[in-house]
Amino acid sequence: MDRNTLVLALKDIRIPPEAAEEYGRKAAKMAGAVTERLLARPDLESLIGKNNSEMMKDNHANHARFIESMLRNFDAETMTDTVLWVFRAYRSHGFHDSYWAAQLNQWHAVLRENLSDNTLRAVLPLYDWMQVNIPAFSALAERQKAELKGQLQ
Repeated sequence: MDRNTLVLALKDIRIPPEAAEEYGRKAAKMAGAVTERLLARPDLESLIGKNNSEMMKDNHANHARFIESMLRNFDAETMTDTVLWVFRAYRSHGFHDSYWAAQLNQWHAVLRENLSDNTLRAVLPLYDWMQVNIPAFSALAERQKAELKGQLQ
């Protein structure tokens, strides 16, 4: 799968303003809940590497803020490029691919617990897109990293 296919998969995303508003009101609380749940995992170090708990916490807070901004002003290219950047950046700090599945599983659970049915229906397709495309993001991020490395040599 390539970047353009990922972008095109988002073409039908439409977020009602009230869904963006509700997500925004609850974003910090939800990010905290995701962090709490992941910190409780006995296998956390195998997901994020050594001494990366603070970076993980920052990722969850940044994730919530970014998703809120995307819900308010959605752009498929920005969404795709940002997720690819996040994969490259966090992998370079020792985060493993399995972290993304674990994190997104927790986001799904927290969203279901905190959002109204209407907002959940509007937001879940974006989270589903992120989750089902983890292998594609991983492969593309690795390819982009290799291309950048080749350009620098």
